[in-house]
Amino acid sequence: MAAAALGALLGPVLTGCGSDAPSQGIGTAPAAPGPRHDRPSTSPSPSVKAPPVDRKPAAAAQGPAGRMPVFERAHGTLDKVVALTFDADMTADEGPRADAGEHFDNPELIALLRLLKVPATVFMTGRWADEYPSQAQSIGTDPLFEIAGHSYSHHAFASPCYGLPVVDRADMREEVERAFTAIRRTGALHVVRYFRFPGGCYDDAALRILAAERMTAVQWDVISGDAFAQDADAVAEQVLDGVRPGSLVVMHCTRSAAPVTGEAVRRVVPELRSRGYRFVKVSELMGL
Repeated sequence: MAAAALGALLGPVLTGCGSDAPSQGIGTAPAAPGPRHDRPSTSPSPSVKAPPVDRKPAAAAQGPAGRMPVFERAHGTLDKVVALTFDADMTADEGPRADAGEHFDNPELIALLRLLKVPATVFMTGRWADEYPSQAQSIGTDPLFEIAGHSYSHHAFASPCYGLPVVDRADMREEVERAFTAIRRTGALHVVRYFRFPGGCYDDAALRILAAERMTAVQWDVISGDAFAQDADAVAEQVLDGVRPGSLVVMHCTRSAAPVTGEAVRRVVPELRSRGYRFVKVSELMGL
């Protein structure tokens, strides 16, 4: 499929955008999870207590008026550190597309990060965890990685937001916690109370929800441009041109809509290391 056509079809799923405190819109309730495509050989029993969320990593202090500040990079540091983050996106209603063979996962990318020994933070939707529970468990039990929330349904928390359906304000807290419930249910252990807004769109009301949940909002300062990209070199150049000490890069972990991410990472990692950079997870970056 041509890049333009693919973008038109999947655009709402993987949009990386900034935030200008857009107004809140009308929400759509998340659909029930569809069939799992990589079920573990033994599914967790509902009676089994889920592993606790890791509450040790650094967190931002609550800001004025009950709003949670947004962490975008480690400002003020001269240390050559950079955090690569990967959004594992899947909307609540995309089960039929997964059933038809579309891949919202990217195990080859995770294997590459392991091979290169690159720590990373994966911002995962609950729907992705429901679809790929054994992969979520594998990522979340590997100390190289940590998993943070990206909502359950990948619906927006403010509007307009690149055509995404919008969560009703009354349902925002449930949408946040439902994601972490799905992630914990897989057996993931290295789970941090960080949250990335779908599409990067939020307003003051959304930040107050996170503050009430004692959760840190995490965005980025470097957009990789990997969503729907066909040119890995262009993605790599955009990252390499944007990284500064303390940078936080947003990329994606979804083969169908970010097919060249792994190839771009294969170029970015050795180049940044040659420049003296060290890769860290968001929790370490936030603690600087």
